[in-house]
Amino acid sequence: MRASLLQIAVNPAESPDSRRLRVADLVREQSGADFVVLPELWPVGAFAFESFAAEAEPLDGPTHEAMAKAASDAAVWLHAGSIVERAPDGSLYNTSLVFSPEGERVAVYRKIHRFGFDKGEAVLMAAGEQPVTVDLPAATVGLATCYDLRFPELFRALTDAGAQLLVIPAGWPERRRAHWTLLAQARAVENQSYVLACGTAGTHAGVQQAGHSIVVDPWGEVLAEAGADEQVLTVELDPSLVARTREQFPALKDRRLGLAPPSLSPAQSPLSSAQSPQHRS
Repeated sequence: MRASLLQIAVNPAESPDSRRLRVADLVREQSGADFVVLPELWPVGAFAFESFAAEAEPLDGPTHEAMAKAASDAAVWLHAGSIVERAPDGSLYNTSLVFSPEGERVAVYRKIHRFGFDKGEAVLMAAGEQPVTVDLPAATVGLATCYDLRFPELFRALTDAGAQLLVIPAGWPERRRAHWTLLAQARAVENQSYVLACGTAGTHAGVQQAGHSIVVDPWGEVLAEAGADEQVLTVELDPSLVARTREQFPALKDRRLGLAPPSLSPAQSPLSSAQSPQHRS
């Protein structure tokens, strides 16, 4: 399974519409990949809080349209990163979209853990409520976003739901880059899963981004890591390694706590753009 992480630079001099067109072309260039991943809030910038309301879009808005077409043109499974979603009730969400190689939206995940404490995303956006997995032909993927990386209980729920790949688009700041790498490896080791963590480059509203997108295998080995600038990171994955790792070192079988079955939204079934995400994420 070939995965490509597109570490997009968010330059405030580039309009969101121009960036959508540019990123769509980058996705099309990954036509040899099986799975392509984009970062968090790349159309607007993860720290561009003052632009969230103005740049918010419905699920089937301009990012959906551009990414569905790009996924179809490249014939790839596409995790299109996340957008500022404006829900029908007016609430804003940090919402991830996943598309099939036919350009059909197959999963919607609203970020559960919002960053900012008493400002920024934490007060501007509503929280998602449901973990989400999506079945690709080669593996089951568990969805998370940026600050979610600090909450291991979410990843346990995704693992219990069958996730073999944990995908984390992010807009992680440079000043906490050491945490980014450490936590990505920790989530891989403790869940014996691949972790694909895709960050942004550039500066969002004065906040320098960490970049350094990273792919970690189920033993915690870093298979590939990007630098600080815009970059495409491509790596070959062997999903069968997850089962072999869990068989060879069956630590998950020794769990004593937190064994209740997770409540998951049915992301395995494709959605039409008219369906509400409230029943999925």
